[in-house]
Amino acid sequence: MYALARPLLFRLDPERAHDLTLRSLDSLHRAGMTRLVARRPAPLPTRAFGLEFPNPVGLAAGLDKNGEHIDALFDLGFGFVEIGTVTPRAQEGNPKPRMFRLPRQRGIINRLGFNNLGVDVLVRNVEQSRNRGKGLLGINIGKNKATPNEIAEGDYMYGLSRVYPLADYVTVNISSPNTAGLRELQEEQQLRRLVSILREEQERLGAKHGRRVPMLVKIAPDLTDADIDACARVLTELEVDGVIATNTTVSRTAVEGQKHADETGGLSGRPLMGQATTVLRMMRTRLPESIPLIGVGGILSGADAVTKTSAGATLVQLYSGLVYRGPSLVHDCVEAMRRRKEAPSSDPLRPKP
Repeated sequence: MYALARPLLFRLDPERAHDLTLRSLDSLHRAGMTRLVARRPAPLPTRAFGLEFPNPVGLAAGLDKNGEHIDALFDLGFGFVEIGTVTPRAQEGNPKPRMFRLPRQRGIINRLGFNNLGVDVLVRNVEQSRNRGKGLLGINIGKNKATPNEIAEGDYMYGLSRVYPLADYVTVNISSPNTAGLRELQEEQQLRRLVSILREEQERLGAKHGRRVPMLVKIAPDLTDADIDACARVLTELEVDGVIATNTTVSRTAVEGQKHADETGGLSGRPLMGQATTVLRMMRTRLPESIPLIGVGGILSGADAVTKTSAGATLVQLYSGLVYRGPSLVHDCVEAMRRRKEAPSSDPLRPKP
């Protein structure tokens, strides 16, 4: 069904097509007809961050920034859904147009800029969702554009405190390229200061609410080897619960000379696959096994999901691949990961002893 709808959607502005797709999913969910577009995979329980995931394939942040479509998205078969990025106060994001497709490369460039309705709206939407039993919910938090990096911890602490009671895990987004200066928070000293403050707040909130909610950090794919070393060192020292590798890239090497390649913003989809997987693999070799990784960036097939697990991911996330493949991608990824788990010796990407 999605194969029939995609040509029509691709005639629309990408952001308009995005909104129309989500509204259509909501309509199918309310009518109990999501099965027309999505085949739910059989369970593949996977444990990470002290949590039991129904299956290891999740939705990456950015698709549902305000938590308005949680129930419909779980109907697609995801083991977990990550909503956001949400900021303390509502903000419009960057001027339109701010999304661009690169169909030949199966990529997307976006410079949305954390457009969202604010954390209070997201909290109300999560409280009203009814379908949480089908998977786990992650909430991705960021800072407002107008908040200087010097006091960014205030925005992150407020976001963490507001979403903590409702989230199964929380992701700290310091890697979007679309908020000026945000990636500077990945520099070693700034990263240590911010994550240290948030770890203390995480423990305080855990005591207050009587449960510990894992906190993950999402990193960029454009880090140098030295940056990766420093990042891994800080995250190990501060004992974060997990790492998401990676966000979108500002590099245009994979799409140089193509239409829209000169647009500013983060590039995702197929062109990101190699770069994101390299960073994932490097982080896996530098982090202790006690810190699991989520692999995201460029997954357009079940084989791509297996490549991420071979590089060290425990879980994977999808976003741009859904634009090009549709909801069937979720089922394909779960089944490919199931086959690898049941017959790991047949995986050609599996390291030889």
